[in-house]
Amino acid sequence: MMKIWFLILFAAVGIQTNEARQSERDVCLLYWNIQNGMWDGQTDNYLRFTSWVKAQNPDICVWCEAQKLYVTNTAKSEVETEAECMERWKKLAERYGHTYVYLSAHPDHYPQLITSRFPLEPEKLISGNADTIVCHGASWYKLQQGGKTLNIVTLHTWPQGYGYKVPQAEREASRARHEGDLFRRVEMVYICKETVLSHPKANKELWAMMGDFNSISRVDNATYQLPDSSTRFLVHDFILGQTPYIDLIHDIYPEQFISTTGSKSRIDFLYVTPALRKRIHDATVIRDDYTTPVRNPQNISNFWHPSDHCPILVHFKL
Repeated sequence: MMKIWFLILFAAVGIQTNEARQSERDVCLLYWNIQNGMWDGQTDNYLRFTSWVKAQNPDICVWCEAQKLYVTNTAKSEVETEAECMERWKKLAERYGHTYVYLSAHPDHYPQLITSRFPLEPEKLISGNADTIVCHGASWYKLQQGGKTLNIVTLHTWPQGYGYKVPQAEREASRARHEGDLFRRVEMVYICKETVLSHPKANKELWAMMGDFNSISRVDNATYQLPDSSTRFLVHDFILGQTPYIDLIHDIYPEQFISTTGSKSRIDFLYVTPALRKRIHDATVIRDDYTTPVRNPQNISNFWHPSDHCPILVHFKL
């Protein structure tokens, strides 16, 4: 009888230990702008892409430019619908072990999409209001894990030097007035007010904001050598000066400039609050045999293989 009770007790301790290990395990988050719905992956039914993602073993993936826009290996337009986009991503996510798929708000055809091992709670889909447009949309999701709440904000800002919806004939004048930079700052202020700045104690909460910001940061100006007054810094000046966010890659590698694109610029960022920063033990921009951007050899449009951007991988504990 004593032996039976010992086995029951041992089993119970084992279950508790396993549960504790599960609650304390690393969470792996992967962010990547995959260019036109992973245009490169159309040639092999996304085999290299999904195999690479599976090898990273992420728990959450945030994909910028998730919607297919072109016929395979061409610049001929072929835009999939939202339903087709979701159906394709459900199948792709299954191949690297993810069950849940979420599509951001997107006024145009450049949405962000999240896949996850865990169910997420959609808090807010952000596309703007009567006064402000968020051209590629943004989203705010919550992950409940280990008794903690992780707020995940995704975004993709306006990519051009000229202003939003400026007619072709006026674009050069608009670019000279830095209207693209000014528009991006308006987008960023709106996104932050709708998310992290809506929580007065966000610095003590777990927040991560990531995406293709299409803008550069003053902290990298040793590389860019731009005037201090450059409007290209407006977006990140606002984030670093008016929000609790920390630029994660710069914080981990303060003496290095780490490009996130094939054209040697850092425009993809992952921002975290101080509370989350304490839980992060590594983050890296990945350039390996697969992810390092290479220009399309046929010079098709401005396409790169596998993307014109590099992924960012982060490990932290909840």
